[in-house]
Amino acid sequence: MSKEENFEKLGSVEVSLSVAETWTANYRKASAEQDELGKKTGAYLIPLATLKSVLANPIDAVRAYKAINAAGEQVLVFVGTKLDEKGIYRDVFFSGEGAVENAESVVYDATRPCPPYGDPTSPLV
Repeated sequence: MSKEENFEKLGSVEVSLSVAETWTANYRKASAEQDELGKKTGAYLIPLATLKSVLANPIDAVRAYKAINAAGEQVLVFVGTKLDEKGIYRDVFFSGEGAVENAESVVYDATRPCPPYGDPTSPLV
């Protein structure tokens, strides 16, 4: 399977803000239990489409939140941030079409946990 086919099967890299809120809550509730079961995620495979999508927004930096998606996988969701006058990077949310009034906000995902999507020959494993 080619790189493109592998990431295409993941679907959109956009996740609604409400879904991301559920996923991050899932992570906070389950992270200790998963660590105890040996299911700890050591790395993430991040599709280029995810990075391009979040960087296409008018932002100053990117924040990654740990989450557990609907399939039970530990993933990262990416949110753009803007530096405010107090020196705090604040999360900013955009619609899938850019900043649009009254559109549902999105964050960016499509990451894959390692293991099982890691490089077994990497010295970092």
